[in-house]
Amino acid sequence: MLIPREEALLLLRKYVKNDRMIVHSLASEAVLRALARKLGYDPERWGLAGLLHDLDVEITAGDPLNHGPESFRILTGLGIDPEIADAIRMHNEMATGLPRTTVFQHALAAGETITGLIMATALVYPDRRIASVKPSSVVKRMKEKAFAASVKRENILECELIGVPLSDFSALAVDAMKEIAGEIGL
Repeated sequence: MLIPREEALLLLRKYVKNDRMIVHSLASEAVLRALARKLGYDPERWGLAGLLHDLDVEITAGDPLNHGPESFRILTGLGIDPEIADAIRMHNEMATGLPRTTVFQHALAAGETITGLIMATALVYPDRRIASVKPSSVVKRMKEKAFAASVKRENILECELIGVPLSDFSALAVDAMKEIAGEIGL
């Protein structure tokens, strides 16, 4: 089952109170929708996964050994499409101990992770705006391990496993986030 975006936003706000995590979820939704359109998948399904992927982050205190499976439990209990719930469970491979194997799983892991690198890149510009970020700058920052050190570059590189080169993926993600810049305050 899919739920309308308005319902998904209410669900997100029920479980996630931190404004930065809400912004991250909105950015992830935008990137996943754009990626779905590019690859010929359903943007509603992929967008829902992007929006709800961190539903359990506050319940689990972001514990990498528990984050993801709790969202899976909540979402399956609500009757959410099992493929969406599975992609959300698998976005954090540490909690499952299993490798990601589907296009959807790789897309969510790459898409939600690149948002952090893009946001960090925007924040080093004088105007602190997504509009100033160039995709080439994101690719350059990928190579700087000390920059946004918590961003798992290997997750972002999963874009290549689904047939999207890093430079194209960076452009897609930056453009998707620019479209919602007002909504995310960047």
